[in-house]
Amino acid sequence: MWVRIYAVLRKELKQLSRDKMTFGMVIMIPLVQLLLFGYAINTDARHIPVGVVNLSQSSESRALISDLEASQSIDFQQEYPNINSAQQAIVTGEVRAVLYLPSDFVSRLVQHPNYYSGQKIAPQVFTRPVGQWLVDGSDTVITSTIKALQNMPLQSVGNRTTEQAVASFAVVPFFNPEQRTVVNIVPGLVAVILTMTMILFTSTAIVREREQGNMEFLINTPIRSIELMVGKIIPYVLVGLIQVGIILGIGYWVFSVPLMGGLTSLLLAALLFIFASLTLGLVISTLAKTQLQAMQMTIFILLPSILLSGFMFPYEAMPNVAQWIAECLPATHFMRMIRAIVLRDAMLTELLKDSIWLVTFILCGLLIASLRFRKKLG
Repeated sequence: MWVRIYAVLRKELKQLSRDKMTFGMVIMIPLVQLLLFGYAINTDARHIPVGVVNLSQSSESRALISDLEASQSIDFQQEYPNINSAQQAIVTGEVRAVLYLPSDFVSRLVQHPNYYSGQKIAPQVFTRPVGQWLVDGSDTVITSTIKALQNMPLQSVGNRTTEQAVASFAVVPFFNPEQRTVVNIVPGLVAVILTMTMILFTSTAIVREREQGNMEFLINTPIRSIELMVGKIIPYVLVGLIQVGIILGIGYWVFSVPLMGGLTSLLLAALLFIFASLTLGLVISTLAKTQLQAMQMTIFILLPSILLSGFMFPYEAMPNVAQWIAECLPATHFMRMIRAIVLRDAMLTELLKDSIWLVTFILCGLLIASLRFRKKLG
């Protein structure tokens, strides 16, 4: 009995050593998971891109901005002339929050009786807010980080010691005033589910033809490589759109997730991402030799798409290396688009950067898949 078991064991080990793709996945999948969970994932958002509307333009307001940025929780990216342009920047995702400092900012500061006294007293909070934070409330982590700055110790403002006063800010969360996590999760699920299903569908497409013996038929047809690639993609586009409708429909009717954006922008954004995911699946299909390998490679793409796209953890909380990897994933770009359209009523024309990236990815992916596909049995 032990001889027979040893014979089977030896056979399986030899097969595994010859299957370089599977052997590579055995090493790479736990390695990537370890790096993602241990290095890239951070629930504490840092260096959040924010803007400022500084109507005061005083030395005190500039000193306050410097103090806020010194916390390293936020990075001031842009100064806006008025509140309307600042709100539009939040809608398009250019910044995640905006600090509004009114023209009477200095007078709000000096209302504190000990502001200029230079006396050592216990910390006190200004009863009247000296400014206001306008926050993209669709992401509860971002809102929590900004709220942590709601009462800001004044370290370089005025002619006094650091123990004297704490500036109070009003925090206004847009798009999700109740701070419900499900509002942020449901649109993100569209990207995650489409990534999983669309890539999996097409990653096995060419491999399945080879395993089922249909390659002989394809060889004898006049079909071109690019025509085969497009033909493999189109049937699944409708499937993807149905999934989008199901997720957002249930989110709206069951979880009361608002659908603020226009249907046209939503449809076009979904089509771009569906085509991008299907194209990525085709590229995988030309690399894999078996359906098992195709599924393993799909998982290899799916894990970073979930962890690095901003679905579970803030994009701003990740280190630069993780952000560079995230920018290569279609899910990251669609995650921004779907949340901006559904939750912030952004138009597709306001999200051109991500749209152009997806179009470029589709064209490059189709070209790579077409060049790699060969109508032969080997």
